[in-house]
Amino acid sequence: MKKKDFHLTVAVKATAAEAMKKINQVNGWWAKKFKGKAEKLNDKFTVSFGDTFVDFEISEWVPNKKVIWKVTDCNLHWITNKKEWNNTEVVFELSGKGKATQIDFTHIGLVPGVECYNDCEVGWTGHVTDSLVKFINEGKGMPE
Repeated sequence: MKKKDFHLTVAVKATAAEAMKKINQVNGWWAKKFKGKAEKLNDKFTVSFGDTFVDFEISEWVPNKKVIWKVTDCNLHWITNKKEWNNTEVVFELSGKGKATQIDFTHIGLVPGVECYNDCEVGWTGHVTDSLVKFINEGKGMPE
């Protein structure tokens, strides 16, 4: 049986263009400690949470439809394999109709059985279903 990558689907009250713009504002919904840019193909950025950091490069960019953040380096300080996210991909796919957009979020490589799966599942679920949705719908997220 194939292991499934972590996936969430959320709906927001915004156009796909508005939703994509908010996704790119990483410090507004995920990590207050954000360095770099997350606005177009090949942009590089880092998020930090105490001793944990993750470096990303935008490896695919389809305006208002899809963005892929490839992990180029990380330090997940709380687990044995601190580089577990290296070469994984965080994918946002958007499909919109008018002022409503569905966001499909997938972390490719985050599958049941990897060391951080349980903690990362809880983290991504909160950041995407609560903070990102609130940031898009209300203009104020809850970044860590």
